[in-house]
Amino acid sequence: MIQLKDVSYVRLGSPDLEQAEHFATACLGLQVAERGDKALYLRSDERAHTLCYSEGDPREQTVGFEVEDEAGLQDAAATLESLGHPAHAGTAQEAEQRKVKAFIGFRDPTGNHIELVVRAERSGRRYFASRDAGITGFSHIGLNSTDPARDERFWTQVCNACVSDRIGDIPLMRVSAIHHTIALVRAPQAGIQHINHQVESNDDVLRSYYFLNERRVPIVFGPGRHPTSGARFLYFKGPDGMIFEYSVGVDEIADEATHRPRQYGFEPTSFCMWGAKPAGMTLPSK
Repeated sequence: MIQLKDVSYVRLGSPDLEQAEHFATACLGLQVAERGDKALYLRSDERAHTLCYSEGDPREQTVGFEVEDEAGLQDAAATLESLGHPAHAGTAQEAEQRKVKAFIGFRDPTGNHIELVVRAERSGRRYFASRDAGITGFSHIGLNSTDPARDERFWTQVCNACVSDRIGDIPLMRVSAIHHTIALVRAPQAGIQHINHQVESNDDVLRSYYFLNERRVPIVFGPGRHPTSGARFLYFKGPDGMIFEYSVGVDEIADEATHRPRQYGFEPTSFCMWGAKPAGMTLPSK
C-alpha cells in the first residue's frame, strides 16, 4: 500500500503569469517565493512552496503528495506499474523544479496527474502573507472523478487514504487525523475541482468575503459551514476558472479505530448547514 503523508503542492498551467501573480498575492494572499521566466512559486506556510504556476495550458494540472522516503517511492512505482498505472521517474532537473529530492508521476483512474515526492523543501524563512487573509497553510484538494466509487477504491486500497464521510457518492478522504485531504467530485473529465487553504478564524473567512466582493472576485459558495467536517468556509474563483477555498475549524478524527464514515444525502444541507448553495451545482430542494 502506498503511504501518503500529506498533500505537498499544486502545479497549474497558466497562459498569463502576471495575472496569476496578481490574483495569488493581491486576492488570495500567498507569498511569492521565487519568480522564473516561465514559473511562479508561491508559499502559504513553512514549505518552500505549495502552489506553482507555470507558463502553459491551464488544463495542465498536477497534485503532489509526499511519501516517507526513496524506498517508499520505489515501492509505490512498482505497485502502480503492477496495476497498470505507468509511473514516470522525474529527472534531477524536474525534481529541482519541484523543490524535492525525487518524485514519480502517474495518472489516477480518472486521468488526474499525480506526483509522489520525497523530501519536499521547507523554508527557514517565516511565511509572510502578501495580504492579511489569515492563511495558516495549504490543506486539501478536490479532484474531479469520472467514477467516484472506482477512484475511492484506488485511493483507499492502493493508497492509505481513509473515508471520513460521504455526500452522495462524494467521498471525503484523509491521510492524517485531519478530516479530509482529498475530496472526489463527479465530473466528466479529469482536473482539480478546488484548492483549499486554512485560515486562523471565522473572522478571516468573513473579512475575505467582503474583501473579495469589493474586488469583484466571483464568490461561488458561502460563507457557510460544512456539516461533515464542521469547517466554516468560503469558495471563490481565480484565474482560468480554478476554485479556491478558505476554511477554518475543520474536525480531526480522534479515534481512528472506531471512526465510521457517515453518509449524507446529495442535497443542499449536506454541503452547508447554514443554507448557502454551491453555484453551478444542481441540488434537489427539501
